[in-house]
Amino acid sequence: MLARFIGALALSAGLLAACAPVVQKPHAGAVHFPGKPAGPHFDGDALVSFDGARLGLQMWPAKGEAKAVLAGLHGMNDYSSGYRTLAPYLAENGVTVYAIDQRGFGRSPNPGVWPGEDLMIADAAALEQAVRAAHSGLPFAFAGESMGGAVAIRAAAEGRIKPDRLILIAPAVWGWKNMPQAYRVALWLAAHTRPSQIVTPPKNLKIVASDNNKMLWENWKDPLFLKRTRVDAVYGLVGLMQRASDSVAKAPPNTLYLYGAKDQIIPPKATFKAAAQLPKTVRTIYYPKGYHMLTRDLQGAVVWSDILAFIDDPAAPPPSGLGAIPAAKRLTAKGVKTAQGNP
Repeated sequence: MLARFIGALALSAGLLAACAPVVQKPHAGAVHFPGKPAGPHFDGDALVSFDGARLGLQMWPAKGEAKAVLAGLHGMNDYSSGYRTLAPYLAENGVTVYAIDQRGFGRSPNPGVWPGEDLMIADAAALEQAVRAAHSGLPFAFAGESMGGAVAIRAAAEGRIKPDRLILIAPAVWGWKNMPQAYRVALWLAAHTRPSQIVTPPKNLKIVASDNNKMLWENWKDPLFLKRTRVDAVYGLVGLMQRASDSVAKAPPNTLYLYGAKDQIIPPKATFKAAAQLPKTVRTIYYPKGYHMLTRDLQGAVVWSDILAFIDDPAAPPPSGLGAIPAAKRLTAKGVKTAQGNP
């Protein structure tokens, strides 16, 4: 579980003299390119964001005439390659896909340094602005996986993004309020004493993000996929997750929320709590065979088809025929006692 991972990171960090967690700042001033718009825009393999920062970009053009366009945000320590399985499927079916390396990840500025929620939301808004400018008139979907889902929740709640479809793929909604007190204290102290310390979970801590071992091995070999994490980045992530959890009740209409029963990254209780707070207009799907990396799991094609169907028609039933995420569960020491599904 993410809880055990964060606890292991925090408790292994140690203590030194007090200092502040490091958070990235916007570039000093917007950079304008001859012949390019003054605002956010695409320039080759980059999104030029609101402050001129160049964020890594991958784009999958629709086969034939595009019927819709999707912008995607990846998860923690990942980058735009996180969409490498979903995007080709959508493109083959008429949906153009853009995915960026969020600031602090992949090819974007200062990899490994936490960008801060404000910058992440501003970059999400810049991505929407650039996509809409390039594809005026097409239905626009915005997707966020894990950490990217938390950013999308916050950006939508603040009205910074206003997509026609919002797709949340195992969004990160586990934060301070549900964390054991020992973890909260240890993480706060670690982030404020050794913010730059690189920590890794103990070798005996087995966390499975997906049942697709080939994909996981590809990630491990990929130099752009971060293998080590700063303590203050974990601290920033937990704060973002908490605010996302607090904001799910503001999810807009035409939102799709996906979660796998075998997710070992985002604890089930956090997701069930979030599901209970979602507006009735939000559709949720619960994948019994799904892990955290839902679109890259061995059963990923099932998820792809549900996402495409939602882009085509948010009111249509999912092709998978699967039910909703449980909105609440009372857990006993031996496991699940009762469950109730959300509308």
